[in-house]
Amino acid sequence: MSDQVRTVKDIPGVEWVPGTGDFIRVEPERCTGCGDCARVCFGECYEIRQGVAQVRSLDRCMECGYCWYICPSDAIEFSLPRGGTGYRTNWG
Repeated sequence: MSDQVRTVKDIPGVEWVPGTGDFIRVEPERCTGCGDCARVCFGECYEIRQGVAQVRSLDRCMECGYCWYICPSDAIEFSLPRGGTGYRTNWG
């Protein structure tokens, strides 16, 4: 494992590679604050602040797109990170 690869103890078998940039953002004017994104996010990347979903951090993002898919108000902008994915997993 190189110095640039990062792991998280409570998510075994996954390594994150830095440099993918911002690839998820919430459009606050469309967000209803339902919290669906926060509930489905395995990486705990979202929080609801002042009635609107906000990206807390993408450090643990699995780039699955569930947040984008489940958002009923189409408030999440998601695109695959530059250069492919920013994480690697032992499970394919």
